[in-house]
Amino acid sequence: MSSDENRIPTNLRTLRILEVFGNSDRPMTPTEINQELKLPKQTVHRLCTTLEQEGYLMREKNGKRFQPSSKLKGLASGILYNSRNQIALRQVLVDIANKVRETVNLVVPEEDGMMYLDRVETDWPFRIQLPVGSHVPFHCTASGKTFLASLSSSLRRSFVTGMDLKPMTRNTFSDPSHFLEELTQVAKQGYAVDNEEFMDGMIAVAVPVKDRKSRYCASIAFHAPTQRMSLEAALECKEFLMNGAKMLGEELFS
Repeated sequence: MSSDENRIPTNLRTLRILEVFGNSDRPMTPTEINQELKLPKQTVHRLCTTLEQEGYLMREKNGKRFQPSSKLKGLASGILYNSRNQIALRQVLVDIANKVRETVNLVVPEEDGMMYLDRVETDWPFRIQLPVGSHVPFHCTASGKTFLASLSSSLRRSFVTGMDLKPMTRNTFSDPSHFLEELTQVAKQGYAVDNEEFMDGMIAVAVPVKDRKSRYCASIAFHAPTQRMSLEAALECKEFLMNGAKMLGEELFS
């Protein structure tokens, strides 16, 4: 092999393919992947097929492009949570919870919605139970909106037009064009709200956690019953979330 890229050790080639996906925000064909790696064409096709068979990649509906599967995303979330900075991560959530006096969550995207990776519970007797491991929809939650707003405009539109915008409450966005307008606003302002869109009597605010390249990796959110906190009061606490997300990003990706 004539180039340095072609000398990638055999046991590292699979990891390099996954690294390409980690630096991309869209599904990719083996040919597109190989524009980064410059390996023999048949090698990349074979490795992508193996990753698909093992459940780490999945094909789009048209069968041409690969994308990370829920198994691979779960692996990434586990590495994130079990990193050497886990104590610092937990402390950030505790600090925010002490300030807002409501339950604070660290939430990550998966194939079927947003998954609660960690949480710090409020000490109020009356609270909304969404334990670690719970999955909630993309379209009617503050954390889901922060993820969707992080996508490129074309990918965001494709994602939303293919979604089932099932009405969960009277406030749920069920019209794709209106929901896309909401996501554009979320992208501009840097935070999202759930104004009783997922559950009657519950409001939430969420912000994105970003890596050193300003790429979305998770959301920090807090939710509260409307009997105790109005949406206006919750928005007054959004700076606590933003500061916590900045600290978390610095700790995780330093």
